Amino acid sequence: MANFFLDNKDLQYHLEHPLMRKIVELKERGFAEKDLYDTAPHNFEDAMDSYRRVMSITGEVCGDVIAPNAEGVDHEGPRVVNDRVKYASGTVENMNAVNAAGLSGITLPRRFGGSNFPLICFVMANEMVARADASFENIWGLQDCAETLNEFASEEQKQKYLSWVCQGATCAMDLTEPDAGSDLGAVMLKATWSEERQTWLLNGVKRFITNGDGDVSLVLARTEEGTTDARGLSMLVYDKRNGGMKVRRIENKLGIKGSPTCELVFTDAPAELVGNRRMGLIKYVMSLMNAARLGIGAQSVGLCEAAYREALKYAHERQQFGKDIIKFPAISEMLTTMRAKLHGARALLYETSRFVEIYKQYTHISHERSLESEERQQMKYYNRLADAYTPLVKLFSSEYANQLAYDAIQIHGGSGFMKDYPCERLYRDARIMNIYEGTSQLQVVAAINGVTKGTFMENIARYETQEYAESMQDVKAKLIALRERVEAMVAHVENVSKESAQFKDFHARRLVESVGHIIITHLLAQQAAEVEAYGSDAKVFLKMAEQYIAGAEAVILNSTAEDVALWSAVQEEF
Repeated sequence: MANFFLDNKDLQYHLEHPLMRKIVELKERGFAEKDLYDTAPHNFEDAMDSYRRVMSITGEVCGDVIAPNAEGVDHEGPRVVNDRVKYASGTVENMNAVNAAGLSGITLPRRFGGSNFPLICFVMANEMVARADASFENIWGLQDCAETLNEFASEEQKQKYLSWVCQGATCAMDLTEPDAGSDLGAVMLKATWSEERQTWLLNGVKRFITNGDGDVSLVLARTEEGTTDARGLSMLVYDKRNGGMKVRRIENKLGIKGSPTCELVFTDAPAELVGNRRMGLIKYVMSLMNAARLGIGAQSVGLCEAAYREALKYAHERQQFGKDIIKFPAISEMLTTMRAKLHGARALLYETSRFVEIYKQYTHISHERSLESEERQQMKYYNRLADAYTPLVKLFSSEYANQLAYDAIQIHGGSGFMKDYPCERLYRDARIMNIYEGTSQLQVVAAINGVTKGTFMENIARYETQEYAESMQDVKAKLIALRERVEAMVAHVENVSKESAQFKDFHARRLVESVGHIIITHLLAQQAAEVEAYGSDAKVFLKMAEQYIAGAEAVILNSTAEDVALWSAVQEEF
């Protein structure tokens, strides 16, 4: 029997992080529910034991059910029957397995039937599901839409929808349209109040909607007549059981073929307003997208894990010139780099998840009572970190998913190009990860202020004050030197930007990725204090950081405003 939690020491390490004690105490409100629910923990140790057991159950379902179904689901895929989505048979089996295991509503409050687990556990479960089948993660993982309802919906809406999600209802977020992709401010699907029916009615088309025929959908719609920008948009919740929506088609995609990506037509579909009008994009979708980006981070790391394992297994089995190919330096170097990227992306994922978790818990507490001064400061501190790190983890993990999937095929050679090995499917599945929920380019736009306004540098300075193992002292010293070089690059960009408004945007990715390399190396070096094996990953990642920053430095410090003008001019020459 396979178990994707028990076979992964790196996952088990992150579940035991020191900040978990603070996270559990915040999530459990001092274990106030211990006398109300049989499943509520009595103390920290009790809570951690529950997390381990459920993560083990998740790992077992992933290893024994979801992973074996992945190839069949990829081949069969979903289809439209009578204007509704009909999942592949393997997907139905997967859904039955996760629901039977009680894996719906993991993070939701117990009063709705949820487990009240920390976000860390949900991210971890997402990662394991994605390792088994990235397309199924797109269906099961969308239950995080319920967290947006938990934060902003009315009590009546929570009772109705969160209880349903805890029972296994699937979710979707209906945001994009044929003429409104990344530019969500251009959304035109209308929501009109009907006095006769005493409800909002949705009319219009949504496109590229992941799991578009979900039971519970959060819909971004235009409630304000005559508006054309974000100020006219609101968030509504749509219940599939009420009708009024048809699936026009399922897109024929390159990868994640088990996940139905739908075009939807709404015709007087009844829906309920969530929160306040006009705040749909400005407030609620931003919260929804940050959660989704963390979800794609988990999905990407899960695929990285799968790709690395497939490559490592094949390298041990395949012989050329009388020896296993893993013994060739060119192959062993690739695998070593793959492992460092995998562990680095995972370290960044769970660091980000911890920041988001603490910020979100203080937010929930603030709805229950007034925060004390220190608590307000903590909430602001972790909110700032969460906003900066979320696009960073989406950027790095999704790019690494593509790189590791690419390298896995390369290690397989010609065999990897055939459908006989899973790496072919992983390669196709990976390609969407640095596109949806905001392309890598948009993640850079979201992250660059964290560089120029000092959020990342302040946190790097905090990393530098922490204790490092003796074997990591040289790594730490080199990271300090790298940070100083990046600060010089930032200063140069800021200076030239005074005469060229585009200069910062032009070099934004180089700055963001330079900072990201430093942060990931720090995280791996810190982990080496507890687990020596992370030391080799830190040293490998340091070499990657040095190489990347040297290249970025050469371009940025020798770049002028005229260079940006040159690149812009090239676009118009032909």
